[in-house]
Amino acid sequence: MKKTTLLTAVLLTAGILSSGLGYAQRAKNNQALEEAKKAIAASNAIYFDAFKKGDSSIFINRYAKDCWIMPPNAPASCGADAPLKFYKIAYDKIGLRNGKFITVDVYGDAKEYVTEIGFWQSFDANNKMFDNGKFLVLWKKTPQGWKMYRDSFSSDNRQSNL
Repeated sequence: MKKTTLLTAVLLTAGILSSGLGYAQRAKNNQALEEAKKAIAASNAIYFDAFKKGDSSIFINRYAKDCWIMPPNAPASCGADAPLKFYKIAYDKIGLRNGKFITVDVYGDAKEYVTEIGFWQSFDANNKMFDNGKFLVLWKKTPQGWKMYRDSFSSDNRQSNL
């Protein structure tokens, strides 16, 4: 009887300690995810400033050096040159001058990566929406902060301009 009581006490104590450690880890992960969400929101808030101001450096700085940009109906553009290449097409050929991101969710452990899912809208120089759709972005934590690592999006319109 005494052994059973001692064993029960040990198991109960171990369970309490492990649940406390699990709670601490979840709290740490939640804090990291909240920090990632804030960084992503800040990045998204200035993303379209690149097109408003005609400043590609703002756009380029949103992306990791080893990024992939995967537009609809086109090959993926990969690497450090991909953001400038995409920016020039969007700005010069398509006439993108403003836009909006509507983030639905950001999820992941926030150690190295998180995933963002949402919707986007694109506007021309007259602030007329000319395209809209959905996106899925894999963000990567870099020494320079959270950067877009894999950017995939598609239009909700039959024939996208992008």
